[in-house]
Amino acid sequence: MNEIQVLDKGFVRLVEHMGGDQGVVQAARVSYAGTTKGDEKDKKLIAYLLKHQHLTPFEHALWKFHVKCPIFVARQWFRHRFAAYNEVSFRYTQTKDDFYFPATWRAQDLKNKQGSVSSPQLDHAALSKVFKASVDQSFKAYEALIAAGVAREMARMALPVNLYTEFYWTVNARSLMNFLALRADGHAQLEIQAYAEALSKSFKETAPWTYEAFLANVWKGSNARLDAEKEKACAASPA
Repeated sequence: MNEIQVLDKGFVRLVEHMGGDQGVVQAARVSYAGTTKGDEKDKKLIAYLLKHQHLTPFEHALWKFHVKCPIFVARQWFRHRFAAYNEVSFRYTQTKDDFYFPATWRAQDLKNKQGSVSSPQLDHAALSKVFKASVDQSFKAYEALIAAGVAREMARMALPVNLYTEFYWTVNARSLMNFLALRADGHAQLEIQAYAEALSKSFKETAPWTYEAFLANVWKGSNARLDAEKEKACAASPA
């Protein structure tokens, strides 16, 4: 399995995939009882489909990922509903001391009320100390509740949203591209951007023609790595 480390303790692990580029081609050509016509024509077909928004064939390429991310990232992730999710339950399992601690802190973006900006003026060491003390106290409260006999489903209320959770995510290419278009973009929260970039690497490796066509015809965001890859994809994209 292909595992990519994300943030301080998280990961995206590709468990399995099905279909890939050829799955898209087969689904598209079945309309007129066709099959593969060779790499060059198949690659052009994928680019044509995305360019003209013929998207149902992309539902026949599937990926299953095992993801470990902070709860606040997962809650943004789960807004993408056209996929299958199974998450670890802290009703059934007692959680570990496993929290995300950012390396630096960002200030509120005054032009975008849902965004943040880097801020060297912040006292990062002092803020991290305050934050860690709060997290430690929350986890101690959780452990005390468990030790007192409180049910796990209630004790978990003491836990903050930087706690790591894990889930399996099965997604088709159409939904994956939608996720990347929104979450790899510079306007998304930095933490979920990191996960989107990890997903894009698995996407590129397992369905390179579809990934290239996505960059050339769908990607409109702002992300240094994806933007650089888009320039190459546009240059190589079939007419």
